Amino acid sequence: MTTATQTVEKGTGTWQIDAAHTSVEFGVKHLMISTVRGRFAEVEGSVAVEGDDPTKAQIDVTIAAASIGTGVEQRDEHLRSADFLDVERFPSLSFRSSKVERVGEDELRVRGDLTIRDVTREVVLDVEERGAAKDPWGGERAGFSATVEIDRKDFGLTWNQTLETGGFLVGDVVKISIDAELVLQSE
Repeated sequence: MTTATQTVEKGTGTWQIDAAHTSVEFGVKHLMISTVRGRFAEVEGSVAVEGDDPTKAQIDVTIAAASIGTGVEQRDEHLRSADFLDVERFPSLSFRSSKVERVGEDELRVRGDLTIRDVTREVVLDVEERGAAKDPWGGERAGFSATVEIDRKDFGLTWNQTLETGGFLVGDVVKISIDAELVLQSE
């Protein structure tokens, strides 16, 4: 198997996210004692690569805000409401890279702008190249995993309730993990 870098070097062009093989998941503290996990079911995007240097890649990702799911419909509806994502007014979340740097043999650091609701903040994703291969249909695929932590209040997601025992119902730190499979598009 070739490494993702070797495939990207050979695969100059546009790589599309394979939504069926990509997950965007998150975790946030509940009652300060447990973690609620969820995911976004609808994600699309691309990585444009020019030349043989993956640090010159341009990444654009869009996530359908209404596709949020935690397994509890009442909670999901609350997350879609104006208290949180306000999906009626802000139907998508987006990420656009501004800088990609190599920090290890299979590790990259991707800096870019994350937009949630109407707020854009710079975030830094730690990315691991997971490998690359030809698929059974002759296409080139590459896999990546990424993690980032954000403070939800930085994006205007401030709804909360104070607990009688102290602390809050919902934690501020949101841990996001992404597993993406990309497919090189033919010219």
